[in-house]
Amino acid sequence: MKNLFIPASFALVALASPAPAADAGFTSLFNGRDLAGWKVPAGDNGHWKVINGVIDYDARSEAAGDKNLWSEKEYKDFVLRMDWRIKETTGLYPVPTVLPDGSHKKGTDGKDIVTPTPNADSGIYVRGTSKAQINIWCWPIGSGEVYGYRMDQKMPAAVRAGVTPKIRADKPVGEWNSFEITMKGDRLTVVLNGKTVIDNAQLPGVPEKGALALQHHGGFKDGKYNPASSLVQFRNVSIREL
Repeated sequence: MKNLFIPASFALVALASPAPAADAGFTSLFNGRDLAGWKVPAGDNGHWKVINGVIDYDARSEAAGDKNLWSEKEYKDFVLRMDWRIKETTGLYPVPTVLPDGSHKKGTDGKDIVTPTPNADSGIYVRGTSKAQINIWCWPIGSGEVYGYRMDQKMPAAVRAGVTPKIRADKPVGEWNSFEITMKGDRLTVVLNGKTVIDNAQLPGVPEKGALALQHHGGFKDGKYNPASSLVQFRNVSIREL
C-alpha cells in the first residue's frame, strides 16, 4: 500500500454539522460536538478531540497511564456501528503474512516472514478488555481481526482461525470505512464495509460486560511517529443493546 501523506487541510475535512440521528433502535454514542459520554485520559492534554464533527486522534496523548478513549457506560450484548478512517500511515512496519488459520507464514529458518509495509494502527476494545480488540490497520489480512485471541497460542485452533478475517474489506488509507460489530455472549461478528470479515467467532473467557474503547497505539518521539501509530478519526458511533 502506498504511503500516503494527507495535508492537514484534507485530514481534517469531515462533516461540519452535528452527527446525524442514530438509526431506529440505536443510541448515538457521539454527538458530533464534544466527547460527552467518553472518558478522556487524565493528562491527555487535548489529543483526543472533536474536529469538524468527528473524533480525531493524533497518537500524541500525554496521559501518564492508559491513553485509550473509553466509554463511560459498560455494555453486555450489543450491535455497535461506526465509521472510521486512517488519516495517513506513519512509516514502515514489519508485517507478517497471516495465514487463514491465524498463524504466520515462516521461512526456512523457522522465523516469520515479514514485509516492511506502510502502516497505522488502532482498534476497538469491547467488553472492557484489550484482548477483545477489533483491529484497525493496514495489514494485508485486513481490519476486523481480534489480535489478542489470534496470537494466543493457548487458544484452540478453531478460535484462532475464527478471529482471522476471511476477506480484506478495507478501503484505501484516507477513505472512510464502516464497522458493524455484534457481540452476543462470547460470540463476535464483524462486518466491514458491508462484508462479513469475522463470522460468529468465539472469544473464550471474554468478560460478560465492559466498556468500549477507541485505541491509542504507537506515539510520537524525537520528532517522528512510531511506524504503527493511531492517526485515526471516528464518526457516526451508535449502539443497540441486545
